[in-house]
Amino acid sequence: MENKQQQLEVKWETFTDETALSASQKTLLAAAKTALDKAYAPYSKFQVGAALLLTNGAIVSGANFENAAYPMCLCAERMALATAVSSYPGERITHIAITVRNPAKPVNQPAAPCGACRQVMVEVEQRQGGDMEVLLQGEQGAIMVLKSAKVLLPFYFDGSFL
Repeated sequence: MENKQQQLEVKWETFTDETALSASQKTLLAAAKTALDKAYAPYSKFQVGAALLLTNGAIVSGANFENAAYPMCLCAERMALATAVSSYPGERITHIAITVRNPAKPVNQPAAPCGACRQVMVEVEQRQGGDMEVLLQGEQGAIMVLKSAKVLLPFYFDGSFL
């Protein structure tokens, strides 16, 4: 039996600060940072804000909502995605910005979404028939820009398996 070694390459852009971003990217990151103030994180204190840009120009945001029973916690990304899909049927999501804050220590690097959020983001891309650009930033510092959620989850599960 022959073994074949394969390799996966992941590409993204990193910006040291917001100066090189487009106006819409800056606005979206600001909306994600504003959403941090709406986070309910009494247990972990780890706050997450997400903001989406829709084709009609609307910005929809979400923040994490913790529960004492940790598996019941709601992530900011999924809160925003569910709100956008249910409130704006037919509108595509073109961008998602995600930022985090930890009052116990500064987060100066981008934080990627959890696996469940990555899977939902890919499902939304497939449902709408197009990718959404992903912007990731910590409380401050560098910004990662990825062309699609699929970059975050290259071996995703989708409806073609069912």
